Amino acid sequence: MDIGSTAFWLALGQIVWINILLSGDNAVVIALAARSLPPKQQKQAIMIGSGAAIVMRIVLTLVAAQLLQLPWLKLIGAALLVYIGVTLVLPEDEEEGDGKEASGMVAAVRTILIADLVMSLDNVIAVAAAAKGDTLLLIVGLAMSIPLVIFGSTLLLKVIERFPIVVWLGAGLLGFIAGEIVVDDPAIKDSLIAAAGQAGLPAAKLGLVSGLMGVALVLLIGWVMSRRQKSGGHGATGH
Repeated sequence: MDIGSTAFWLALGQIVWINILLSGDNAVVIALAARSLPPKQQKQAIMIGSGAAIVMRIVLTLVAAQLLQLPWLKLIGAALLVYIGVTLVLPEDEEEGDGKEASGMVAAVRTILIADLVMSLDNVIAVAAAAKGDTLLLIVGLAMSIPLVIFGSTLLLKVIERFPIVVWLGAGLLGFIAGEIVVDDPAIKDSLIAAAGQAGLPAAKLGLVSGLMGVALVLLIGWVMSRRQKSGGHGATGH
């Protein structure tokens, strides 16, 4: 993808948006892990932990991007994106106590890295899908988005509290990306193009239609499941 093209910058915006939206929990864990350190060490722990997290995410995402080139794995990636999108809009369980108190710098950085690894799996899949295998896009997108996540997640959490629609917009975006990557899976791409041709749908619009179907699927499942959770009481609260 050419760095001067509109497609590059649109995909870059998607990567930054996905990371900001999905990394709110990471920012909370970073704050919890560093909170027992002196102010000077707090900054160092956040910077070291976040720097190492950038490298780890780039490596993980590059691997995910390569895997998504294999037959059927884009379908699995799309299913995971739908799942992530749906869980994003469900009522949240309160999970505060998982971050162990860090008694020193090394412990704080280790806590940040482990938490980031566990909670970044959804980000990695979503970012790899949005980047469509472009290595430069992956590295630039992650390098831009991680600092934004560190300093901006707390603010975004407040915005989401006031405007829940932001969460639904993010879930819809993941659904759209899921729909787009389905039609690119080597195992079914030709069959889908042939079926679309028979239905009178131009191949160029297949990704758009599939993306919109992904949006509808995520929002519909999310709406049904969130209504069920609310009507059935908070059954899955304790963790």
